[in-house]
Amino acid sequence: MSENVKDRFLVTGGARLQGAVRVSGAKNSVLKLMAAALLAEGTTTLTNCPEILDVPLMGDVLRGLGCEVTIDGPTVTITTPAELATDADFDAVRQFRASICVLGPLTARCGRAVVALPGGDAIGSRPLDMHQSGLEKLGATTRISHGAVVVEAERLTGARISLDFPSVGATENILTAAVLAEGRTILDNAAREPEIADLCDMLVTMGARIEGTGTSTITIDGVDKLHPTEHRVVGDRIVAGTWAYAAAMTRGDVTVGGIAPRHLHLALEQLKVAGADVETFENGFRVRMAQRPLAVDYQTLPFPGFPTDLQPMAIGIAAVAEGMSVITENVFESRFRFVDEMLRLGANASVDGHHVVLHGIEQLSSTEVWSSDIRAGAGLVLAALVADGDTTIHDVHHIDRGYPHFVEHLQQLGATITRVS
Repeated sequence: MSENVKDRFLVTGGARLQGAVRVSGAKNSVLKLMAAALLAEGTTTLTNCPEILDVPLMGDVLRGLGCEVTIDGPTVTITTPAELATDADFDAVRQFRASICVLGPLTARCGRAVVALPGGDAIGSRPLDMHQSGLEKLGATTRISHGAVVVEAERLTGARISLDFPSVGATENILTAAVLAEGRTILDNAAREPEIADLCDMLVTMGARIEGTGTSTITIDGVDKLHPTEHRVVGDRIVAGTWAYAAAMTRGDVTVGGIAPRHLHLALEQLKVAGADVETFENGFRVRMAQRPLAVDYQTLPFPGFPTDLQPMAIGIAAVAEGMSVITENVFESRFRFVDEMLRLGANASVDGHHVVLHGIEQLSSTEVWSSDIRAGAGLVLAALVADGDTTIHDVHHIDRGYPHFVEHLQQLGATITRVS
């Protein structure tokens, strides 16, 4: 896990990926589960955590609030004190967006939270309006002051809350606040992502009363206090999906373990339409592709739709598919920076508002490219695998934030890739 910002990957195209790979816990879940540990005094243990840089970063956020945090490979132990600090406006918080998920737990435990507005990936503005209005409905007051969100509440009371959009972050903060509120909260148009279900499952083991897990209406009956727990992080569907698309793009044969295929249902169905042979198991799947993929259209939508985090992989496969594909981005507004890098690799692509139109070509052409965020970086690696010759990928520290042991896994599957400092 390197923190070297100058690191780059050298990838030689042409290999078929073959073999088996196992995914660890979801990046998009573990950080929220770590924050949820704030809800109960005592020691909470998380297993199957991904070994990525964001986990120690979140550890620093929790330490700043008064917790003890130990990270031992895939196991994270968090000891939460009786009295937490309420102000999360130090540097560790500004480093990445996920730190906003301490807002709900701090408000619930302390009646006050100050959280610096987060930075992180360069993908558009993700306003906190829904987080704030949700907490306000539970009885809190919120404001933005000196670059931080300030939430104050003498007491939280259950309410009926309907989200304008099924925001994952807002769903999480409302959930983690409502579990300790007085009375019943009904959250409508809640996000249905597997990572939300994972959070609900953990909260229930802590003593929370939650119904409707995994559906768009979640009912929470507040309790007086929660107790610490031990919980295994759900498998990372985005990393698993990345391997699925890598297999299809390179006309390979890859078996992926550690993931419930239903969490990737649509992404795998789309590969079948493109001509892949997809076999699913209880805790994994196998993708085989014998010929050039056929063009398929994609539109990103909240779960169970096609995930925005796999949009670069959809563009990647479309770039080398037979025929024309249209990819529509409905979730984040500025996620097409990736296309500029694909053009450098010779892709035939044009952006029109929320749409990218691609005419597939036989093979991409190697060059130097730059990653702009975690998923775009992984998408560039996949594109480099189907380019002729040697491609250099810069700014790979982004990729390190979401893909544990990425280079090693690729090498085991037969790719020619090295990391250069």
